[in-house]
Amino acid sequence: MNDRSLATPMHNPPAPDRLLQPGEPPPVRVDNPAGRSPFLILCDHAGRVVPRRLGDLGVPSAEMDRHIAYDIGCEAVSLLMSPALDAVLIRQTYSRLVIDCNRTPGHPTSIPPLSDGTVVPGNAGLPPEAVAARVREIFDPYQDAVAAELDRRAAAGQPAIVIGMHSFTPVFGGVTRPWQAGILHDRDPEFGLALGEVLREAGFLVGDNEPYTLTDESDYTIPVHAERRRLPYVELEIRQDLIADAAGQADWAALLVRSLPLASARLGLPA
Repeated sequence: MNDRSLATPMHNPPAPDRLLQPGEPPPVRVDNPAGRSPFLILCDHAGRVVPRRLGDLGVPSAEMDRHIAYDIGCEAVSLLMSPALDAVLIRQTYSRLVIDCNRTPGHPTSIPPLSDGTVVPGNAGLPPEAVAARVREIFDPYQDAVAAELDRRAAAGQPAIVIGMHSFTPVFGGVTRPWQAGILHDRDPEFGLALGEVLREAGFLVGDNEPYTLTDESDYTIPVHAERRRLPYVELEIRQDLIADAAGQADWAALLVRSLPLASARLGLPA
């Protein structure tokens, strides 16, 4: 974390009752907080940390290197984009296996007992207070940070274009996914469609609501923070094998630094 990155404070109960103990990473980090770009970059699945009180969730260490634990490559690409665009980046620290910050609490995959064939024993049969601690100390601080940044921009008259950064596996369920990137959208597709056009013109195979669709049921961050505020947005999925190493991460960051302003310009939006 550099001097332009902020760790948001944790508002937790006294130590004996809380999930995150002193000295553990904060649940959310805000990079380049004074950024002037209209683009607000969000990374729901950036990290793969597990709170000490949860041990290893009963999951073998090799499984924590898989997509089930975090969005591979996504944080690195986002950290390169943020200073290049002078954009604020808000990223989540803890593994999606602890709690998925892009699912409504209570959703079957919010705290998954099974993820892509991997059993997560530490998520089985949780009492309500254990679920509430994960929501209170990890999910809420991240989502509150996003809301606070958008509230600040609204009050200051500063525009916001929300960029939700994700990555997807090249193969899932035995099916090869051909797209290099996917543009997800629901009620307000205009910005996403414009970005898709820019990427296709650059020679990339881009899925339209592939390999996933964006809905209120399947997602949380974009529907709540972008669609409810009627802000332009895109939920961008990048294929993980393309951003698994530093070279690929740099290439995709540079591509998006060029492409996002071009998409904005096509819609007459600020860049």
